[in-house]
Parts: sequence; structure tokens; C-alpha cells
Amino acid sequence: MGRVTELELSAWRLFIKTHATIIESIEQDLADQKRVPLTTYDVLIALFEAPDRKLRFGELNQKVVLSKSGLTRLVDRLEREGLIQREKSQEDRRGAYAVLTHEGELQLRKAWPVYARGIKQYFAEPLSDDEMRSLKSAFTVISKALQSSHDKEEKPS
Repeated sequence: MGRVTELELSAWRLFIKTHATIIESIEQDLADQKRVPLTTYDVLIALFEAPDRKLRFGELNQKVVLSKSGLTRLVDRLEREGLIQREKSQEDRRGAYAVLTHEGELQLRKAWPVYARGIKQYFAEPLSDDEMRSLKSAFTVISKALQSSHDKEEKPS
């Protein structure tokens, strides 16, 4: 693997800065509207999209962008707030599920219009359809390469 070129480095820095700015803007919009923050939204949407609105904690950890300890603290808080509940696994007594509650779904639905508006305003509107397709294509290539690399790491030698 060679050195990082100036083009690669400048593209990376611009990606990181732009991502952070968009996330910060959406977070501020959610806070201004007194809606759940993005980290909470990410957990709630992962559960909402899951079969029976529940996931094992390991599965949930793979779907959200948090450390295990960060997710544990967040899950504890969401449980105290009544947005999720823990459910013991019937198949594996040591295992447990995070389950979306009615209140969790309600808060998710309240946050979505603010989040959607932020996606449109801060991310999609400045781009043409062709630019959006190019961006999607580029991230698809990166995602597949990462998945392929991850799959190779998991295979026993």
C-alpha cells in the first residue's frame, strides 16, 4: 500500500468535516424541536426496522455507530426513559433483547420529520441527481471493499 496522496488526503478531510457539520446541524435541529438526539434515533430506528421490533444486544451494537460501553450506557438511559425495554431470551437464558416500546416508536416518529428535513437541506439539496448517483456509487464501492476486507478477517486460515 502506497502513501496517501494530497488528493486522497484533501478528499478525506473534506468528507470528515462535511459529515461532522451535517450531523451537528441535524443534532441542533432535533434539539431545537425538543426531539431525541441522533444516537437515540439510530437505536430506535434499528429496533423499528427489526423483526418484532427487537434485536439482541450484539446485533444492535453492529447496527449503530457506538462503542459497546457507549451503547450499554445509552440503552440503560433509553430503558429508564421508557423508549426501549429489555427482554430475556427464551432460547438462551444469558441472552437478552432490546425491544422498542410504544413510547420509543412515538418519539422516533416525532423525530423523523426533523431528521428528514435535515437530510434534504444539508445533504441532498446542494447535489444534482447525477452527483447524488455518483456519491452513492462511490460509497457503495467503499462499503463493498470494507465488507470484503471484514469477511476475509473473519475466515479461519
